[in-house]
Amino acid sequence: MTPSPNRRSRRLMAEINVVPYIDVMLVLLIIFMVTAPLLTQGIKVDLPKAGAEPLPEDMMRDHQPLILSVDPQGQFYLNLGQDDETPIPADTVLERVSAVLRREPQTPVLVKADRSVPYGSVVEGMVLLQQSGAEKVGFITDPLETDSRRRNR
Repeated sequence: MTPSPNRRSRRLMAEINVVPYIDVMLVLLIIFMVTAPLLTQGIKVDLPKAGAEPLPEDMMRDHQPLILSVDPQGQFYLNLGQDDETPIPADTVLERVSAVLRREPQTPVLVKADRSVPYGSVVEGMVLLQQSGAEKVGFITDPLETDSRRRNR
């Protein structure tokens, strides 16, 4: 059968309509922009200021650091597990840190303590880390405000 002359044959379009894909991308962008600030880990502590040099990036890139946080009440928190905003007892800190350091002994171990924490609580946390097998323990601080940094702002 031949097509009738009054009937036009439709040609297929070989173009992709990208408008729906752009809409989906914009929605995803908005979702990520809204949820990103909510994904910050750990507890809020007022870190002391210090002029120390930052740790080398290759050290942090190889292993995720293990961070023991001490809040103003002297409670301990670890950045391990699904609920890192719940205080944990000292014996649990000892168990978890020991397990991590047995698996990966090169894991950097850091202490993040509030500036108003009594010195004894920080020392207690460091002793727990040492008993767990940590050979080196670093401190997380806020950078010291220098004249050159103020001018760069």
